[in-house]
Amino acid sequence: MDRYKKLASNTFIFAIGTFSSKLLVFLMLPLYTRVLSSSEYGKLDLIVQTCNILIPIVSAGILNAVIRFGLDNSTNKKSVFSIGLMINLLGVIGLIVFMPLLKRIDFISEYIMYVYLFILMSSLHSLCSNFTRSQEYIRLYALDGVLRTALTIALNIIFLVVFKYGIAGYLLATIISDLISAIMLFTVAKLYNYVSLNYIDKTTFKNMLKYSIPLIPTTISIWIISMSDRYILSYILGSGANGLYAIAYKVPTIITIVAGIFMDAWQISAIDEYQKGDKGWFFSRVLNVYSSLLFCGASVIVAFTKLITRLLASPEFYITWSYIPVLVMATLFASLATFLASIYMMHKKSEYVFTTTTISAIINIILNLHLIPKYGIQGATIATLISYICMFMIRAINTRKFMTVSWNIPKIILNIFIIMIQTIIILLEIDNWFVYEIILVSVIALINAKDLLMGARRIIK
Repeated sequence: MDRYKKLASNTFIFAIGTFSSKLLVFLMLPLYTRVLSSSEYGKLDLIVQTCNILIPIVSAGILNAVIRFGLDNSTNKKSVFSIGLMINLLGVIGLIVFMPLLKRIDFISEYIMYVYLFILMSSLHSLCSNFTRSQEYIRLYALDGVLRTALTIALNIIFLVVFKYGIAGYLLATIISDLISAIMLFTVAKLYNYVSLNYIDKTTFKNMLKYSIPLIPTTISIWIISMSDRYILSYILGSGANGLYAIAYKVPTIITIVAGIFMDAWQISAIDEYQKGDKGWFFSRVLNVYSSLLFCGASVIVAFTKLITRLLASPEFYITWSYIPVLVMATLFASLATFLASIYMMHKKSEYVFTTTTISAIINIILNLHLIPKYGIQGATIATLISYICMFMIRAINTRKFMTVSWNIPKIILNIFIIMIQTIIILLEIDNWFVYEIILVSVIALINAKDLLMGARRIIK
């Protein structure tokens, strides 16, 4: 299959699974904001994000290595999955030792058993899901997304609306859906055929750990960028402020989801082209189309921020619209930086992902400590934006060591400038602001039309 058609086909299939597993759950936001108060939602957000940072630590980052080495034609697949499963299980068992420490954290203590089960089931599901994707069982991966979504939505309605379990109900719904999905993948993909201690070789074991261990602090740094502002907000302004910020962050998640769908498919194509000896031209062409999609998407979301917030959130949370435009810009730069990180992944240079992410995390913490006391929630959004801009610029320069990327710099600057103007217009609520927003969205569409049409033409051909 032609490389462009393969990328487009995989993206479409991943979209089915990811759209259902992430976007439809995202659309459950009206339910969450109606059954949980801003304080409860803020507390739930801290619990889930704490679990998300513990998962890569517990698994020694091996979940990322399972994808990279599973896609590598030179590695034994049984060895890759068996190593991943062994490290994952040992890490989860080892977590028991630290449970008393976690129980001392106020917002976790009441839900300690749910936290442990959340980490266990999420890590096992991620292992099965990542290995399934690395073996290019794309349709099964998409089916898993649909199944997991249906389960999550149904269980959320049962536990939150019918039984009114609150925070515990949300966590329980996620735990059960992860468990059932993991069992389905393990059975249908016959992953039990890949489990064997006899196939664990020392070379693959060392190489996988060498690749995955630098990604642990990388994940922590990413978590710091997205979460340090929430902890500082909670400490200075209370969990209610964090609840508002967490809701505001949900809208830019639309961009993250779309970018994530593409990145799932891109990982397969990028490594495939790297193994064939691609020197960067295919990467550059895909980057131009990818960035054009991001700019168009960001422009539309900024323009319709108020409408989206009114539709998705209860009146109590409507004020969050004013934080969304800056977070949209932050997510835009984060998505571009993530795409550049695929260059490090291709060359198995995960240490550079760690370095660039850590620098951005440090910048984020410093800015949060200075801006949140002065500007409140908006200070957190500005800190996040600046930290992601720094990450993108550092990677854009640093990745030249490994691959020459052709950037259309004037187009990128113009796109960013227009979206900045959109952000200023809507935040200041200038007279006839919506008319100006629609005009600027149209301008963004015209600027990026050529790259989008060329991308579509390559796929059709």
